[in-house]
Amino acid sequence: MPDAVVHLIDDDEDVRRALSFLLGTAGFAVKVYESAVQFLDKCAPSLSGCVVSDVRMPDMDGLQLLRRLKEIGVTLPVVIMTGHADVALAVEAMKIGAVDFIEKPFADEVLLDAIRSAMSRQAGWRAGDVDQIRTRLASLTSREREVLDGLLAGHPNKTIAFDLGLSPRTVEIHRANVMTKMGASSLPELVRMTLSAD
Repeated sequence: MPDAVVHLIDDDEDVRRALSFLLGTAGFAVKVYESAVQFLDKCAPSLSGCVVSDVRMPDMDGLQLLRRLKEIGVTLPVVIMTGHADVALAVEAMKIGAVDFIEKPFADEVLLDAIRSAMSRQAGWRAGDVDQIRTRLASLTSREREVLDGLLAGHPNKTIAFDLGLSPRTVEIHRANVMTKMGASSLPELVRMTLSAD
């Protein structure tokens, strides 16, 4: 793909070097930036490819970068990486517009799959996909929907359990059922699917 430029943003030089090597070996053109501010200085709405950004960086973090890209009309798909993943952060990133959210350390293929997926669906969900997601949402029981709503609010299982008067184990079971019925393989995918159907 001639437009397959990965704009890699991470304040850790070792991470930049390792990921740049991995992506280059996988056939991607890579441009590296040590900060979100440095990337924005060179950013334009006509930029192609996708962005892979760390979430915790000095000056401007990954979530602030997502908001800024939206403000200036840059529609590149963004994959967020973090070493401190939590449900609330993942949900917030997805709501702002990240297409995926991956936790360090990750297997090489996890990142490569996220990038390929981001580049292939730059246009977003097709209408048929959204209809299918809405059908899956309608198949959830009321309790499963309550658990899903808790996840979308960024709450961990224990908080959802407390709020619903359930045991954490029961919430885990409902959460697993939601993932299965929705056909989601990860929390970011579940969040992305559900938000696309709203």
